[in-house]
Amino acid sequence: MTTLNFPASNFRFKNSENKVLIFDVIRKKFVVLQPEEWVRQHLVHYLISIKKYPKSLINVEKQLSVNGLKKRYDVVIFKPNGAINILCECKAPSITINQNTFDQIAQYNMNLEADYLLVTNGLNHYYCKMDFDKEKYSFLSDIPDFSR
Repeated sequence: MTTLNFPASNFRFKNSENKVLIFDVIRKKFVVLQPEEWVRQHLVHYLISIKKYPKSLINVEKQLSVNGLKKRYDVVIFKPNGAINILCECKAPSITINQNTFDQIAQYNMNLEADYLLVTNGLNHYYCKMDFDKEKYSFLSDIPDFSR
């Protein structure tokens, strides 16, 4: 797999039916190692080990409804009160992050109303803070660390 722009992490792997699987510490199971999953797992480890978000506040790959269509978000980080703090969109390293990527996460966020957005392909990371009153977002150099 491609070397990503995240700190080194220890991952658990196994082989099953000629496929490589990686252990997801949030879903507590092995999942097929695809390029996007490689990015997602690096992001999850970064959020836990560097940003200090508790595993209990992180949710991975859940379904939501956007304009009547079923979609899946990659990673959501909740606040201790249950509101959504950060919505994350992961793309494979080969995917260029562009306006369509931001449109996708912004559309998801119309339902979820996260305070922050994070978009990454593992090589490039973009962080935004939402301003719902002005219906826009502003770019940041990073997302905040966890705080109670």
